[in-house]
Amino acid sequence: MGEPMLLKIGQTVFPRDDSLVIIDRRLFPHQVEEIVCLDYESVAQAIEVMAVQGAGDIAVTAGYGLWLAAREIENRGELTPDQVYAHMDKARQRLVTTRPTGFHIAILLKNIMAKTNWNQYPWSNQILSQIDTIIEKQDTRSRLTGEWAETLLRDGDVVLTHCFPGAGLLYMFIKARQNGKQVTAICTETRPYLQGARLTAWAVSELGIPVTLITDNMAAYCMSQGMVNKLITAADRIAMDGTVANKVGTLQLAIAAGYHSIPFYVLGYGGPDRNTKSAAEIPIELRDPEEVVSFNGVSITGAKVQGFYPAFDLTPANLVTAIVTDRGILSSSDVGSYWSNSAR
Repeated sequence: MGEPMLLKIGQTVFPRDDSLVIIDRRLFPHQVEEIVCLDYESVAQAIEVMAVQGAGDIAVTAGYGLWLAAREIENRGELTPDQVYAHMDKARQRLVTTRPTGFHIAILLKNIMAKTNWNQYPWSNQILSQIDTIIEKQDTRSRLTGEWAETLLRDGDVVLTHCFPGAGLLYMFIKARQNGKQVTAICTETRPYLQGARLTAWAVSELGIPVTLITDNMAAYCMSQGMVNKLITAADRIAMDGTVANKVGTLQLAIAAGYHSIPFYVLGYGGPDRNTKSAAEIPIELRDPEEVVSFNGVSITGAKVQGFYPAFDLTPANLVTAIVTDRGILSSSDVGSYWSNSAR
């Protein structure tokens, strides 16, 4: 029993010759369709239309966008380091604006730019080498986060998930089974892109874990009937005050879990964003209302009906039982200690 390979970043986003291939997660798992990107603008557009999903995977994809930008400028002939950097910084700024709520893109691209020697040609090879290291570290971080999360599970637990919490969730279930814990999952479908149905429920089922899929508005009922023992999600950004930004719908799940005395754990992977002090500093991405009033390109309401789609919401620290990171399990009110000690 192992992790479904098609949800590993190297299997769904990868370079091929002079292009970047993205397996369109909007169609997965029923269709495996490639989007081939030849420049950083096409990568940015693929991120914006949700062809790639999951905060860490989105950030790595943006990193590959920088790689394509470097390959482009390498073909332009002799340029000064300042001219090269200006071109690359323009690409960085475009990629950062694709998904403003999550902070992973900005941090990853900033680090790549800082670690690249712009006086040393070729720049694309340097960037590609950095991305390889980032992917390796990301997988290690996911595994460690999953192992810490597994310690919170008890035999017979039913875990409610929302959206796609990433590879850490899969590692958690793998470890639980290895330790002889019989655990099951209930997954929300996660409208309007159905990440919970297409990614989470499918991936967990492929591990041999029993899974039940519910619509987004059934969660509180399931809690009230004693069907849920733990609520576990990920986060696109965690502020230093413990505020969690995650897929819209997380806040209402946290409120319902609190009412029913169900612990809510957040897979925080690499900890909070040190540059985000509080909820007030987290921008909420407002997506195209058409994504709500239509489904798979088909209108589901009247022509005069308006839609509204905030892609994320903010859950305050007092509704979060604990935040699980690669360094250990932290209280939401003290998640900032991630940066001051090993938390083990």
